[in-house]
Amino acid sequence: MGKRIDVSEIPPVIGTLYPAPFDLPCRTRERKKLGDVAGLTQFGVNLLRLPPGAWSSQRHWHSHSDEFIYVLAGEVVLVTDDGEEVLCSGDAAGFKAGDANGHCLRNQSDSDVLVLEIGTRVSDETAPYSDIDMVAHASGKPARYTRRDGTPYPETGRRGPEAD
Repeated sequence: MGKRIDVSEIPPVIGTLYPAPFDLPCRTRERKKLGDVAGLTQFGVNLLRLPPGAWSSQRHWHSHSDEFIYVLAGEVVLVTDDGEEVLCSGDAAGFKAGDANGHCLRNQSDSDVLVLEIGTRVSDETAPYSDIDMVAHASGKPARYTRRDGTPYPETGRRGPEAD
């Protein structure tokens, strides 16, 4: 059996598990979990598709995981503490574990954007969100979300484009 992965056969994970109202800009994002299909355990690889208007996430940073992105197609806005910068096809960016400069991608164009996301998998990962009172805890699956003081948000199912 070969190692080739037919990306067209991988079902996308659409939407987000974020609690309301933080889910709204991320409901139409789509990820194909390439690393999972390959059986990778030490790092994840996702093919991210952002339709016009979609965000990759709320602006966040990782306590223990490095993250790297590479823009395959389209134009996307990278938002960090330093402001906004446009990334085009062929551009890349990296985010070192523990660097509290939160980041997210926003598609402000009229076309889909495709981004390759690569990140280490750490069991005790937390991801604080820079602009909102939320922290993701990845010690369980799915991730759970709390306020900064530890108060949990109600668990929700995945919210996609058809959600209210």
